[in-house]
Amino acid sequence: MESPSKQCEQVARWMAEARCTIAFTGAGISTESGIPDFRSPGGVWSRYRQIMYDEFMRDPAARLEYWRQRSDPEMDMSAAQPNAGHHVLAQWEQAGRLQALLTQNIDGLHQLAGSRRVVELHGTARRAKCQDCGSTFPARPLIEAFRSTGCVPACPACARDRLKLATISFGQPLDPDVLEEAFAWARRTDLMLAIGSSLVVEPAASLPRLASQRGARLVIINREPTRLDAAADAVLHGSCGELLTQIARWLE
Repeated sequence: MESPSKQCEQVARWMAEARCTIAFTGAGISTESGIPDFRSPGGVWSRYRQIMYDEFMRDPAARLEYWRQRSDPEMDMSAAQPNAGHHVLAQWEQAGRLQALLTQNIDGLHQLAGSRRVVELHGTARRAKCQDCGSTFPARPLIEAFRSTGCVPACPACARDRLKLATISFGQPLDPDVLEEAFAWARRTDLMLAIGSSLVVEPAASLPRLASQRGARLVIINREPTRLDAAADAVLHGSCGELLTQIARWLE
């Protein structure tokens, strides 16, 4: 097996040769910014009752529980800052080496680092969206209002109370336009970097598999093995930020 340094050098070569490189990111890139992995055993979701989308829509008590959960400091991502991995990906985009970034993350750290072509498959926790009128608002003031009053915030536009974070909730379908944009990139790329994802949650996890099936090179960067490791052209185990930084050094 090649050393991590040699693997990073190979990935840098592939990036230099590629016409279209895209990144696909999951929770593993953001845990290095202090954001917990919600889905892992013992993670945040294991300690809460999941509020399904249809329950949120019909039941005021479910909406109250939803906002109680979202006001938990452990679930508040607003203070988190981008880490080295986020910054490397943003620099690659600015240098024309990365054409798009598809992410399962809802923390907005890619944009804070400077990435602009970001496809947020599961939405964003930095904004809230009214499920009735469709208006969106910054999420932090609404979370603070709930912490102060204990009351479900009303939509500032239509005054209804079916306002939730602009994320995909349990049982809520992904936005079809967002999903189609992501699959279009997966069909177009000739090099995909799958970073910090267990590659289990569907349909997002189908994107690296589709890219590989269409002939793209697939590089998996993750601390733990994934179910797609056998199909990848390179698998790098370790810190996402450290490995991306090493690849960036070889590119320079």
